Amino acid sequence: MNVPSTILTLLMGIGLTLISLWVGQNYHFLLPVSATDVSPEVDRLFGAMLTIATGLFLLVQGCLIYAILRFRRKPGDDTDGPPIRGNIPLEILWTAIPAVICLGISVFSFDVYNSMGGLDPMASGAGMGMAHHHGHHTAIAATLDEAPAMNGTEVALGLGAAPDSQGQAPDLQVNVQGLQYAWIFNYPDLNVMAGELHVPVGQDVQLNISAMDVLHAFWIPQFRIKQDAIPGRPTQLRFRATQPGRYPIVCAELCGSFHGAMRTEVLVQTPEEYEAWVASVMPEAETTETGQGSAVTLAQNPQNLTDSEYLQVYSDRLGIETRSIAQLAPAAL
Repeated sequence: MNVPSTILTLLMGIGLTLISLWVGQNYHFLLPVSATDVSPEVDRLFGAMLTIATGLFLLVQGCLIYAILRFRRKPGDDTDGPPIRGNIPLEILWTAIPAVICLGISVFSFDVYNSMGGLDPMASGAGMGMAHHHGHHTAIAATLDEAPAMNGTEVALGLGAAPDSQGQAPDLQVNVQGLQYAWIFNYPDLNVMAGELHVPVGQDVQLNISAMDVLHAFWIPQFRIKQDAIPGRPTQLRFRATQPGRYPIVCAELCGSFHGAMRTEVLVQTPEEYEAWVASVMPEAETTETGQGSAVTLAQNPQNLTDSEYLQVYSDRLGIETRSIAQLAPAAL
């Protein structure tokens, strides 16, 4: 029984479409958990692109396999193939289809980017409010006072407020500073500094990001957000976490020899857990009195410590008395 080529082509097209749609609806195992309010929008864009890519892959590979089998050289046939020199309708078709696909994806991605706050007009230096009442906070390998100041005129790079919350102040602001090879988080309203990011679930959080040495990239895969940290140029991210848990923070920009170790975590906590964390770090952290008020320091620059202060941490852990160290290296103390 000979099936007409039109019917066969139609059936293959239907099969290709169904397979592509199935792949586009069952891709979630490829991605990490979705933990913010904007994650579903990004996943939806990824699903649409995966659906189109699957269809194109099957179409191209199917045509390639068909051509290999259908037009392979016959045994004993040493003649040349027909001198085909182009097909204008076919060239127009395979140019128009990708153009339409690219245009559709562009419009879709523009809508997703806008819904994430990428077009927020208030995402400027004045709107970010990088608070500079750090006091004399210090951090590993560099001081936080060296962070680039914001003059209120530069337009920030990154994600601002979503369209439904533009013009509204975030519930929590955190100043994030990247340096080789650590992320430092400063909570200006609390005068608290930490090596991990703590945020309450369901609240609007704004991260004011800066780099103190080279380019870094602040990336939380579960949040579907990533933003470069650029020396001398403020950037920001704004999000609302929806799933409590611990999620990795990764530097996604090659920044030096120990780039792979530049990792920390974000802890998305219930409001009660977040308040408990704030209460726990306030009395336990070292408080230093400065001319601008008290400041809580959870990390210190080893270069600002004397030899005895630097060694004190290790002597306590190893159970070595200070006078023993003094006998071994009296000049250091």
